[in-house]
Amino acid sequence: MEVFEKIIDKNGLLFAFLFVGVIMWISFFVSKHFTRNTIPGVAIAVMAGLALALLGDKKGIADIPLFAGMALMGGAMLRDFSVVATAMGADLNKIRQAGLAGSVSLLVGISFSFFLGVIIAYIMGYSDAISLTTIGAGACTYIVGPITGGALGATSDVIAISIATGVVKTLVATIGTPLIARYIQLDNPHSAVVFGGLIGTTSGVTAGLAATDPKLVPYGAITATFYTGLGCLLCPSIFYFIVEWLI
Repeated sequence: MEVFEKIIDKNGLLFAFLFVGVIMWISFFVSKHFTRNTIPGVAIAVMAGLALALLGDKKGIADIPLFAGMALMGGAMLRDFSVVATAMGADLNKIRQAGLAGSVSLLVGISFSFFLGVIIAYIMGYSDAISLTTIGAGACTYIVGPITGGALGATSDVIAISIATGVVKTLVATIGTPLIARYIQLDNPHSAVVFGGLIGTTSGVTAGLAATDPKLVPYGAITATFYTGLGCLLCPSIFYFIVEWLI
């Protein structure tokens, strides 16, 4: 066991890949033989990952020394690298075909998520423009929320709520996308571009599309990435002034 622990300690990231691979294999086995592919294997894997995260503390399962490599594998560096790598596989001609629809979906997606978040925050009892705007921005993505809160001077608890809101949206997008894909005809690059613009959360869109059809990931990732950037521009500026005017 000591030799085994030393090997894992020196190769934490490799062990993390192996561990995730085993989870994926088991998840697809369960999906195929127990749900007849009704629930996608990736969705089962995501739920398993969330359950395993409860075993740790601040870093989830990575708090356990044996699984320390999970902190690097699940960190922002590899996540962003994956998004960029998948975007490189997109066909520019197909992206141009969805140009207008993609642009409209970005504006509609950001506006809908933001103001829905503002309404929910207002119902929760928040009444000042800064808090409402920060939580509304969090409903866009968990990145836009803290950036907006920092720019407007929101309190730490409000920023935390905005991050939590964005994380919940990411989880819903990850698990829900493969379940509703066939009902919304999410089966081609054009619809994936629009879907990425409407939902916006890059992590949720890429994971959800990967569970639906890996070939669609680059197209959804592109507009989802633009969604985050556009949200960081609109939320602490134009949207803030609109909320302040409404209040």
